Amino acid sequence: MKEENCIFCKIIKGEIPSTKIYEDENFLAFLDIKPVSYGHTLIIPKKHCIWMQDADDETVSNIFVLAKKIMIALKKGLACDYVQLSVVGNEVPHFHIHLIPRYNGDNFRNLPTIEYKEGLIKETADKITQVL
Repeated sequence: MKEENCIFCKIIKGEIPSTKIYEDENFLAFLDIKPVSYGHTLIIPKKHCIWMQDADDETVSNIFVLAKKIMIALKKGLACDYVQLSVVGNEVPHFHIHLIPRYNGDNFRNLPTIEYKEGLIKETADKITQVL
């Protein structure tokens, strides 16, 4: 997807409205319009990149420092029990982080899990460590 067609880039430019909770020269944080819970926040870099691994190290480091700051604000401001962080990456092709306020007993379920077949866990690890 090209930058001019990216919904998050349009939000950054002000072409699409958003409910901003934080903005600086490099990042924008705003409330998700289809939240998992009230206060569900998205943090995006203003520089367009589709995947986290394509972002420069400074952007990756700084977005997580900002995420921590906003997580603390969400916890204090909303009196939630904790804040779940997620980098899913496929809803909108622009690197972003979800911060989801959570409450003990809210019954929000995590993604389903799978089990490794015999020997597959070692094979998978080997494939990863060979390129690290």
